[in-house]
Amino acid sequence: MDGFKFPEIPSFKMPEIEAIQVDTPLQHMWADEQFEILKKYITAFEETLDDEHEVGMMLTNFGQSILMQVTNITYEEPVLFVFKGYVNGKESTLIQHMNQLNFLLTSVDKEPERPKRRIGFAVSEDQ
Repeated sequence: MDGFKFPEIPSFKMPEIEAIQVDTPLQHMWADEQFEILKKYITAFEETLDDEHEVGMMLTNFGQSILMQVTNITYEEPVLFVFKGYVNGKESTLIQHMNQLNFLLTSVDKEPERPKRRIGFAVSEDQ
């Protein structure tokens, strides 16, 4: 290989390319995104009610319909929702995978002796 000259390779500098934000359906498949969508719909429904009615949810996943007066909704990443409230006057908690969410928003009469309850939407500190 004596006398062999390697060809000169021209240098090339890659241009800087900005990252492109792509909105894909997968981004919206996690509890935090779905939480915001639920919050929007429930809040809008709640605003249509007078002072004598509160939001109730008819849950239909148990082979029967159950009315839950929801007082708090939160989520656990990546796919769980936690609904707290009352079923038949008893404190209740429903933990549900977001793929199982299926409920009907309805109005329920507020108990006359207490103030109207609004649904709280809570995000845990570590979210």
